[in-house]
Amino acid sequence: MSGIARALATVGTLGERLPAPGTTVGSLVGVLLFAGAAALWPGRLLVAALAGLAVLVPLSVWACGAEAHRRGVGDPGPVVLDEVAGQWVALALLVAVRPGAPAPGALAASFLLFRVFDVVKPWPIGRLERLPGGWGIVADDLAAGLAAGLLHLLLFSLSH
Repeated sequence: MSGIARALATVGTLGERLPAPGTTVGSLVGVLLFAGAAALWPGRLLVAALAGLAVLVPLSVWACGAEAHRRGVGDPGPVVLDEVAGQWVALALLVAVRPGAPAPGALAASFLLFRVFDVVKPWPIGRLERLPGGWGIVADDLAAGLAAGLLHLLLFSLSH
């Protein structure tokens, strides 16, 4: 099972192999997968996003926690499935309020806003890292995704 956890947590070892920081890679994979879901299910994107999160969140908690335990590190850099989940939260929130496939600019804005919240970790996001096991790895990214999605919606409403 540790091989499966490693493959999932590192998103097929992308978190270990690419030159960019793993967290950036994970976030980009999240955006690309979401764009793929938008292309496959344009009329049911919110349902696909919520179904994806229903699978992705518990899978991330398990896989990221197992891989961190295997490596003996609290939140190893190559573990990036948590960023995929966090990015999906931001995009799902966007689609929940503004139905339809996000435009490329909206995808880019979501990516950037999520990265800012994931790196800066303003209160209370950073505190979530203290949760035990996989929850400590994933919860801060879910909260960063929520914050990024809310700020994205606020900025969009102010500009229109």
